[in-house]
This record gives sequence, C-alpha cells and structure tokens, in this order.
Amino acid sequence: MAGVPLLLPIDIDPEPINEKLTAWAGAALLVQAIRSLDVPGSAARHVQIKQRQRGLSESEYVESLVVLHALGGDCVDDLNRLREDAGIQEVLGYAPPSPEAARKFLNHFHEDALIEQAQQALALERSSYIPQESAPLAGLGEVNRDVIGIIGRRCGEQKIATVDQDSTIIESWKQQAQRTYEGCTGYQPMLALWAEMDLVLADEFRDGNVPAIQEPGLASRLILAQKLQRLSNG
Repeated sequence: MAGVPLLLPIDIDPEPINEKLTAWAGAALLVQAIRSLDVPGSAARHVQIKQRQRGLSESEYVESLVVLHALGGDCVDDLNRLREDAGIQEVLGYAPPSPEAARKFLNHFHEDALIEQAQQALALERSSYIPQESAPLAGLGEVNRDVIGIIGRRCGEQKIATVDQDSTIIESWKQQAQRTYEGCTGYQPMLALWAEMDLVLADEFRDGNVPAIQEPGLASRLILAQKLQRLSNG
C-alpha cells in the first residue's frame, strides 16, 4: 500500500547494545541444571587428570563437553562455535576449551595397557572383549552416581525403579571401529535406563562386535548393588 503512512513512529537507536547475546537461548537453563546437580563439584572430586593448575579445570572441561553435546555438537571441532559465542562464555563464566585442548583431555580417558590386557586374556573361542575402565572413566561413573543420588532424593515420591538394560549400536567410520551384527562398523555400548524417570543409570562402552549377551552381569551388578541401593538410602 504505497503512500500509506505508518500508524506508529519507529525510533532507531544507532548505538549498538552492550549486552552479550547467544544463539542458544536455552543454554542458561542447561548450565543452571548442570550446576544444581553439582556436576562440576562432583567432577572436581572424582576426575583428576591435570598435573598443572593453569588453564581450565577438569570440571570445566566436563561441563563444556556436556553443554556441547546438549546443544547438538557432533565433534570437538564444534567447540569453536561455542568459543565464538560471547553469550555462552557469559553463561559459563569462562571460555570453552579449544578443540585441540579438548582432544588432549579426552585422550586421558583411553589406556592402551588396559586394552592389551583384555586382548591377552581373551578366550580362544571369542573374538570380542570388554577392557576394564580407566581411572578417569571410573571417575566419570562416580559423577553419574552422584547425580543419580541427587535426583533420587529430590524425587522421593517415585517409589518404583524399573531398570531397562540393553545395548545400542552407534555407527562409526573410525579405523578402530569393529563391525556390528547389523553389518555396519561402530560401537555397541550397554546402557541401563531408569524407565520411569527416563534417566540413564549406568553405561559400559563396548566395541561394535561385542554382543549384548556377553557379560551382561557386569552392568547388572553395578546397577543393583551401587545405584538402586543409594536411591533407597537417600
């Protein structure tokens, strides 16, 4: 409608705003939830990797990687997008780690000696094995247990805990990935889910060629003896 005047005047302020913005509006609530569950505090207690005090702490690495995953990141290179977002840094209170620093941090969770030990103990009739967890991975398990305990105490009205245990195929094209029963290469971690709460109670990382029936009692004992007992005591 050419020539029709606007009903309301529009004032445009030429001065840029000073506030820091982010493309991920839900990040603030996510970080608040992470910290309300004491994930950083638990990670500081149980995940001890760094030998020098400079740079980010273990808890900040863990928190950054959780945020990256929750916001849809597929790999550590996506940390560059978070580092370029001033609003995310404002929410976190620090700059997320660089991709290279994150890779070095994650490499501490892998121990070739444990894999070699599992291979040497492999029975003749088997081609798949489940290596023992490294100390940093066991520390992350303790963090998960602390979180489950907090959630259990906050949800005291939930008296039923149905544990759904199953393996899940995650396709991968890494050189080390093994072929799964579906024909693709990847990994097949074992997960234990608290069905009523839709909450992961425990996990066990496995190669793609490890069948779900192989040593399922390891995860079962971990769940029943350590997690559900803590819920009942909480």
